Amino acid sequence: MTDQNRKTLRSFYCRDYLWELFEVMTRDLGCSMDYLINEAMRHYARSRNYSLAAPPQDPGRMPYDSFEQPPRAAPPQAPPMGMGRPPPLPDRRHQQGHGMPPPAPMQPPMHAEVGRPPLFLLFNGQRYRIDKDKFVIGRGSQMTDLTIRDGNISRKHCIVMHRSGNYFIKDLDSTNGIEYNGKRIEHKRIEEGDTFYLCDYELRFTYR
Repeated sequence: MTDQNRKTLRSFYCRDYLWELFEVMTRDLGCSMDYLINEAMRHYARSRNYSLAAPPQDPGRMPYDSFEQPPRAAPPQAPPMGMGRPPPLPDRRHQQGHGMPPPAPMQPPMHAEVGRPPLFLLFNGQRYRIDKDKFVIGRGSQMTDLTIRDGNISRKHCIVMHRSGNYFIKDLDSTNGIEYNGKRIEHKRIEEGDTFYLCDYELRFTYR
């Protein structure tokens, strides 16, 4: 049986305008070029009736969308007729012309998350404050918050994210990955003093 999770480095010719378009999509969608191209190829194969059985999920691997795009809740379904609470009566004042319709309820103002701990990244003798939900690290200067100009670093190599009061670092399907304590990892919650390596580059995090 073919291992559908196995990946092999390929090279191919690509029209410049398509590559530029996909770069925009990776920036807007927050995913890697490898992920986007694989998805495009998979959808095209499926549209031509060449789809294969979906590969089995690895319970130890967190899917890419687990952080980037949490599943949306299904819209509430209306109860069948005759069941549940009766529908509200229409506003007779508006129908008879006796006054204005009631104003729409105002949405509560959106506020920045309260109590977020400050996180600092120490890199190459510089100290960076991470004060946004998504802090991208990679080689592409137009799509990253921290740019490392090295051919061994992917265009969008990894991302630091804030979720539910914690910070996480996650690999964006980069070629050379993230190393922590001598092992390659895909994602990890960032603790005080954690040190990660992108190739030979050290990333150290502190909350102080």
